[in-house]
Amino acid sequence: MGTFRVLVVDDETDFLETIVNRLLKRKVEAIGVPIGEAALALMKEKIFDVVLLDIKMPGGMDGIEVLREIKKIQPLTEVILLTGHASVETSIEGMNSGAFDYLIKPVKFTELLEKLIAAFEKKNAQEQKIRGAKIREIKNFFGSGFE
Repeated sequence: MGTFRVLVVDDETDFLETIVNRLLKRKVEAIGVPIGEAALALMKEKIFDVVLLDIKMPGGMDGIEVLREIKKIQPLTEVILLTGHASVETSIEGMNSGAFDYLIKPVKFTELLEKLIAAFEKKNAQEQKIRGAKIREIKNFFGSGFE
């Protein structure tokens, strides 16, 4: 499967540590941060495949604002929203802002893992399409002499 990088953003320390540790045990490269601002700073330095993002967080930014910024920094990174309050309205707003999906807490780890893998597969498919398009562009540029 290659390296699978997940960033978990949640202000509930116990939840954050548990998820990160369970992912690490499954050979997923996982990092956890408690606030959106920290996630954005990290994303400017490191590429992530999937971000697991809590919608309701303290601090200056809520999850939807963080999601919009993530999509500016790393447009192909898939984002799964977590909501503790069955706030479907906010989750729909998140989907409209480019989230892959959302999960309502408490979430079963198996369900979480399935969503992460599905998001990872979608990101990989997008990247392959882009690589294919670039290769076609290069071939077209050089014409038939390139074959």
